[in-house]
Formats: sequence, structure tokens, C-alpha cells
Amino acid sequence: METTLTPENRTALGKKLRDELRVRHYAYRTEQAYVDWVKRFLVFHEWRKPSLINEDGINAYLSYLATEGQVSVSTQTQALSAILFLFRHVLQRDLDYVNGFKRANKPRKIPVVFSQVEAAAVINALSGTSQLAAQLMYGAGLRVMEVLRLRVKDVEFDYRQIIVRDGKGAKDRVTVLPDALLEPMQVQLNQVKLLHGRDLEDGFGDVWLPNVLAKKYPNAGCELAWQYFFPSAKLCEDPRESGKIRRHHFNEKTVQRAVKKAVQAAGINKHASCHTFRHSFATHLLERGADIRTVQELLGHADVRTTMIYTHVMKKGARGVVSPLDVAPSS
Repeated sequence: METTLTPENRTALGKKLRDELRVRHYAYRTEQAYVDWVKRFLVFHEWRKPSLINEDGINAYLSYLATEGQVSVSTQTQALSAILFLFRHVLQRDLDYVNGFKRANKPRKIPVVFSQVEAAAVINALSGTSQLAAQLMYGAGLRVMEVLRLRVKDVEFDYRQIIVRDGKGAKDRVTVLPDALLEPMQVQLNQVKLLHGRDLEDGFGDVWLPNVLAKKYPNAGCELAWQYFFPSAKLCEDPRESGKIRRHHFNEKTVQRAVKKAVQAAGINKHASCHTFRHSFATHLLERGADIRTVQELLGHADVRTTMIYTHVMKKGARGVVSPLDVAPSS
């Protein structure tokens, strides 16, 4: 009896995994991550057929990730989710018990935050799309992918608000559109209109839509409302639909690299990234007296305890305490 997967079996399993993920409307990035984790899991077991791997084999791999791989809690959790998806939805196999593995450590980290002066310095060191993306991350508390996945219809100028669709945890939320960005965002919208018009003239202009929407509104992909607010400069083949040429959104790695260079150019010695703008948005709102529940809603946190982490970095100094060295001695 053959106990290992042949190359043909591996290809077939990968295709079935992708098909099941797409039927359930998982994001493309999640699809890529799950396929990669399943491959690593099977390589760990020397390509043994999944039907011959039991709960102990899953626990062994997850423990390996924690002890040898030194992965974070979120990484280990994603690996577990991918493996469970494989067994439950692809192999149609119920698992008895997957909990006997060594858990990755969950260090308590204080978020890195820019001061208002630092945030302005980094933004001023940027230009073009990367600068506007950074302004939205800082001014509206968006994640970098939430910025780049914005559609034209999601930016409401009259109401001064941005609607984040299918954010983290598959939740929608509403956040503020800063007055300072009304003009730059309108300029960006005009550029999108021109680009989309040229695409339509050239026989393109159809943007990717989730499967349910694409079936319900088959012509919506060609409408301006559904175009990405930050489109890519080039057309490319959609990896989810072979042969379909579309304009994707702007590449997040381009923004991430630009922000990293801008932090260095601004002379800021912090381990900062795009996400630092979102941390700074929350911290600076709280410093100015914003209600923590309001900030929680703007950020899209499910639990207010997640938002409360910013109270540890607001004000001057740790917890707003004045050092005794800064207090004049009494006479």
C-alpha cells in the first residue's frame, strides 16, 4: 500500500484545497497562506498521506513550530487553522482532539507609537500614493491593506467618512475621512476616473469582485464605483481566474518599503512600520480625550481590552508618571 503522496496527488490535493477556500470566499492572501501551511505540514511528515496522519501528528507539528520554529502565537494559530481546514473541508474528516501541543509564547508588547511631530516628519518624507496611504493610516486608523483595498464607493466625501469593507475578522466598520485629505482624495479619485476610462476604451476595466457579488451583479466589475481607489499602475493576469486581465490594487510592499525609508530619512530611531501610524492614530485620539469605546469602534476592535493597550503609551512618560528627578525639592 502506498503511504506517501505522489507528485500528481500533491497537485490534486492543492487544487482541491484552493477550490474549497474559494467556495467559502476566503481572501486570496489567506488562500496563499493556507496552501503554504498545508505544504509545510505535509513536508514535516515527509509527504505522508493526510489520511494516515492522526491528531498526534498534528500536535507534533504544532509543537515543533513553537519549540524549533520559535513562531509567534498568531503564526501558530494560523497554521492550526489551515490544517483544520484541510481535514474538515477537503478530507471531510472529523478530528477528535487537537489541543495537546506546546503553545507558542505570547509576549506582552507595548505598541510603537510616533509622536505627532514624528508622524508629520515621516509623512513629509513620502510622496505620491505612499504618502496618501500613510496619511489615511494615521488620519483614519486604517491598516495598510484596508487602505489599498478601498473601492471608490467606500469613500464618502459628503459624510466625511470611509467604510472599511470586510476588515479583520470579516467585519465592516466606519471611520473618519480627515478634512485635510478631502482635496488629495478628490484628486486621486479623478485620476482613477481617467485610468478606468482608458481601460474601458482598451477593452479592460473589469475589476475583481468576491464570487457572490460577481454572480449577483455580473456587470458591476466594470463600474467606476467598484474600482480600487488606489489602483496598480499595470494590468496583470488575475491569479484566481486564469487568462483574465485586470487592474489590481497598489502593491502593499511598495508602501511598506517607502515608509521604512521615510522613517530612516526622518532620523527616527524606532522599530516603526506602516502599522505604527494606526497605533499613533489611536494613541493621539485618546490623548486628546476621545472616548475609548469610540476609538474601539473606529479601529474595529472586537474587545475594548485590545484598545486599552494604547493607554500604556499615551501622555508623557510611562503611564503619565512624573519622574522624581523632574520634581523640584521642597524648601
